[in-house]
Amino acid sequence: MSIDIKGATRIVASVHGRQDVSDPEFERGLADAVLAHYGRTGLIELYGRFSAGDGLIDIIMRRLIWRSLARRCGAGLQVGNGAVFRHPETFEFGAGVFIGAQACIQGRHDGMCILGEKVWIGPQAFLDARNLVMGDFVGWGPGAKILGSTHSGVPADVPIVRTDLVIEPVVIEAWADIGTNATILPGVTVGKGAMVGAGAVVTQNVEPFSIVAGVPAKFLRWRTDSELVRAAEQKNGTMQ
Repeated sequence: MSIDIKGATRIVASVHGRQDVSDPEFERGLADAVLAHYGRTGLIELYGRFSAGDGLIDIIMRRLIWRSLARRCGAGLQVGNGAVFRHPETFEFGAGVFIGAQACIQGRHDGMCILGEKVWIGPQAFLDARNLVMGDFVGWGPGAKILGSTHSGVPADVPIVRTDLVIEPVVIEAWADIGTNATILPGVTVGKGAMVGAGAVVTQNVEPFSIVAGVPAKFLRWRTDSELVRAAEQKNGTMQ
């Protein structure tokens, strides 16, 4: 059986970046009560009971626990099943943050992890958030990774895993979009509105409103409205 999918490309309105965010009135008080009863250590242990489910109570409890443990957390946080964290006391989240299923945010006790408003983190993402700042409306593709540190490798006469860690800040500026399975290396800044292609390995700073791809990532072109419209029209076969 053959299937004709010609003309199947569609353009539809985005959801996450446009929806209003709010929390039920009872959640703020419940979060305070849960923290007072269990304490921070107890909440981390409690999280395991609700981390894997997709029921209403599981979803609410994940949000409550992340909010209670974080340094700051705006309204509308969504945490998918299987998402895990380390050192959430260093996290600061804006309103409307989405954390996808099985994502991992690994903070550090003396570090900083800041996610701006309406940040979307895809499933199975890994953020080595030792010194990380993401601006508002960042899109982070499924499986994409940030590495916040590397071993120095010095001296050479000992195993690399025993050498000192070099921690470098990673900055993802507002509106940037990181493709599926891309990797951002320590010390990199991805500029405002930049696009990083799927599977790219980003070793150097990315200019605002540029498009990069490849291993290592290379500059391809600048983003422009006319270019994006032309690409969509060509894909739909409406241009000669």
